[in-house]
Amino acid sequence: MKLLFIRHGEPDYVHDTLTEKGWREARLLAERIAPLDVKQYYVSPLGRAQDTARPTLERAGRTAVTLDWLREFTGRVRKPNLPGQDSIAWDWLPQDWTADERFFSDRAWTRNEIMAAGTAVTDYDAVIRQFDALLAAHGYQREGRLYRAVAPNHDTLVFFCHFALECVLLSRLINASPMVLWHGLCAAPSSVTTVATEERRPGAAYFRVLQFGDISHLYAHGEPPSFMARFRECASDPSVNET
Repeated sequence: MKLLFIRHGEPDYVHDTLTEKGWREARLLAERIAPLDVKQYYVSPLGRAQDTARPTLERAGRTAVTLDWLREFTGRVRKPNLPGQDSIAWDWLPQDWTADERFFSDRAWTRNEIMAAGTAVTDYDAVIRQFDALLAAHGYQREGRLYRAVAPNHDTLVFFCHFALECVLLSRLINASPMVLWHGLCAAPSSVTTVATEERRPGAAYFRVLQFGDISHLYAHGEPPSFMARFRECASDPSVNET
């Protein structure tokens, strides 16, 4: 089975839709995704994901199932650099999160005191519980760190969602700390991440990332990638997306 995680196009966060560039990205994405043999499309309830999916669904003559847990990851914490106020759990300054070795473990990250005091851990557990249930409905039952291939198949599932949420799902599939993925990876708007099962022994499946954050559909048409989701490369650069 293949899973395609698609980050929404360049967002207009104020209006929860896409920028003019984001709409171009969504239309170019549709040329790539619509011809695929897709078993089921799933989409976040947020406008920017719904709008990204729309050109693909219209081109393919399909509909998508809206899943509330595919919305952007909502876990909140009170981080060291922002005392006294709640903020998103998935964006820390490097000097803060790398100082705690537990953040590099797929299990111990939940024991960080700041994470444990906020909503991130419970929100993470809620998302992966529903994700596991969806995979089970498609033939792959979670058992320990593997998936039992109850009904192995070559189906393709497409998820239109968000970067931080995508990292949560990937962390579950490959047994990695979401902190490492949130801070070590960057999926540009409209990018496609492809994950596939490998069943090297009958009945025991593992998910492997074949492509992460692919934006070849943009390059093929001369559309530059959006800078959104990235931060400045050098401290002397103009401030971009800083929190």
